[in-house]
Parts: sequence; structure tokens; C-alpha cells
Amino acid sequence: MPSIYDELQTIASRDGVDATLDRLVAELRAKKSYHELFEALKIRVRRKLGLPMLYSDSGDQLAPAQRNQLEDGLIEACREVGTLLLREGKLREGWIYLRPVGDKAEAEKLLSAIAVDDDNADDLIEVLLREGVDPARGFGLLLERYGTCNAITTFDAEVVRYDKSAQQAAARLLVRKLHEDLVANVQADIARQETGHPTETTLEGLVSERDWLFLENAYHIDTTHLASTVRAARLLDSAEDLRLALDLTHYGRQLSKQYQYPGDEPFVEQYVAAAFWFQAQLGENVAAALEYFRDKAETCDPQECGSLPAEYYVELLTRLERYDDAIAASIKLLPGDVQRVGICPSLLELAEFSGHYTKVLEHTRAHEDLLAYAAALIKAKRHAP
Repeated sequence: MPSIYDELQTIASRDGVDATLDRLVAELRAKKSYHELFEALKIRVRRKLGLPMLYSDSGDQLAPAQRNQLEDGLIEACREVGTLLLREGKLREGWIYLRPVGDKAEAEKLLSAIAVDDDNADDLIEVLLREGVDPARGFGLLLERYGTCNAITTFDAEVVRYDKSAQQAAARLLVRKLHEDLVANVQADIARQETGHPTETTLEGLVSERDWLFLENAYHIDTTHLASTVRAARLLDSAEDLRLALDLTHYGRQLSKQYQYPGDEPFVEQYVAAAFWFQAQLGENVAAALEYFRDKAETCDPQECGSLPAEYYVELLTRLERYDDAIAASIKLLPGDVQRVGICPSLLELAEFSGHYTKVLEHTRAHEDLLAYAAALIKAKRHAP
């Protein structure tokens, strides 16, 4: 039986270069020599475009249409080789080829079919989370494999660079995990000191009328983890998630003061402020919550606290769909010379939510903000009956 080398020689003599390249590509696919396959596919693309088969340092002088064809061909080569490598379980190598393709949805689909094990978990976390293919799933694997401490560090260092939906998905996993662990720990402590297992399933129910749980500065979970998780929970907006987050604050408020770590304004009293934040969005204690955050927004010195107190107040009004109030608060508390962090929507976004542009137009005109005025005017025209 002739070797592949003999076969290629015969094809080259009989059928020419294109047939030889086709046979080479087929052989490399069959042998799963994927890196060599990529180089062969590159050669074939260049050959079809009439270019030298090997790229030289002098570069290619290409017309725009020809350059587009070359780029399209190379992207398809990346797609094929990256897909094959992922299916072989070579995750990091596969992603190196798929990254230039830019199709994260397809990569996510391919990776979703791969079962997690001890050999590939780190690679999956790297590609899903740190490369941004599916940050929520990657964060979930990290939390499952490496625990809450590592997950919180990663949330603060990496997850915050993704969009809001990815941050919310990660925060949701963190809240649910820490709540589950804390409930189990408190139940176990009660069971050790009382007759029978407690019937309550919420932290509020478990700690109610059991002040002894916190005697001598006792706690049932790493208190820094609790504080970080409650802080991350500010991102959440579903009732189920908010209810769990609120339950965490019931526990946090019972801790010794030395474990109730102060946050930044308006969350210096972190568990008190967070409870108001979550309650308002659940339709509870709304007036008190708004008063609390309005007072912070109006009394905190922007030179010391920056824009956060005002931004959180406007954001809470927005979440409660009090858009006109949010517009008024933004105009009053967030003048144009204030550097925003980006917690709350812009004036133009608030006007879009409400459909009311009059106040925004008046404000931007009075402050001679021509660009913002024109943008609001255009938006208002689009929304006009």
C-alpha cells in the first residue's frame, strides 16, 4: 500500500496542485493533526486567490475585495480547526483559533456539550469566564470547584468588566450559594443547642428570638464573604433573588458591630441600607427606603463621597419606575460637572423610559448643552404621537 507521501506525489504529477492540497487537507483531518491542518487550509485559501502560498515578510499587496476574501477564508479555517479542537477536548487550543472568529455564541454552544471533569475544569473556567464566552457558567464552575472566597475575589476583579446581565448572573449564583450555606450552618448550630432540628428555613426566622446565636461575637460564615455578597446583590432585580438578599441582611444586622463592616456611602451602614434597597424593590417599606436614600443623596458631600449617593437614589427611583422623579433628582443632584460612576441611567435614558422629554430639553437648553439638547430633541420627535 503506497504511503501518503507517494500518494501526494502521484496526485501532484497527475492532477496538479489543487488536488494535492485537497488530499493533504483530507489526510490531516483524518489524522487529527489540527495545527498542520490550519496551515494547509491557509495555503489553499492563498492559492485560490492567486497569492504566493507562503506569506512573506514583505506582506501582500491586495485590493480591498481580495483582502476581504483572504480574511473570510482565514476566518473559516480558524472556525473549522477551532471547532475540531474543542470537540477533541482541547479547549484552550480550540479557543485560540475560535477567538478571531468572534462567534462566542457558537463557542458557547460547543462548550455546553462538554461534560466537566477534573481534567478540563480549569480550561473551561479559563475560556468561559476569563475569555468571556459564557461568564455565568464559568463563574458557576469556579464557585463550585474553588469555593466562595475565590469566587468573590474573581467577581470583584473580573466579572465586573462584563455587561450587566453577566454580572447579575454571577451575583445570583453567589447569593444563592452563600444563603444556602449560611442557612445550613445556622440550622446546624441550633440543632446542637436545642432539642430537634429547627423548622424555619429563612435566616430571618432562624435568628428571630435566638439572640444567643451571636453571643461572644459568634458568627456562622466568613463575615467578609457575607458583606461582599450583599454588596454584589445590589445588582439583582428579580423578586426571588431580592428576597434571598434581604434575608442575608436580617442575619448581618444581628452580627457583632465589629463584623458589620462599613461600606461606601450611601451604604456605610451596609446591612441597614441594603435592607432598604432590597425591600423597596419588593414593594416593602418603600417610603422609608426612598427617604433614606434621598437623605443620603442630599446630605453627603460630593467632595468626599463623589456621585454615588445621588446615583443610587436615582437608580432606586428608576427601578421603582418613578421616572419623572428620577429625572428631577438627576437634574438637581447630578449637575453636568459631576463625574458619574455609571450606577444610574443618564438623563436621556430616563426620558426614554418615561417618554417625557420636556424637563430634559429645558435643562439641557438652560445649561447650554447643545449636543444633549439635540439628542433629546431627536428622541422626543421619534416618540411623538
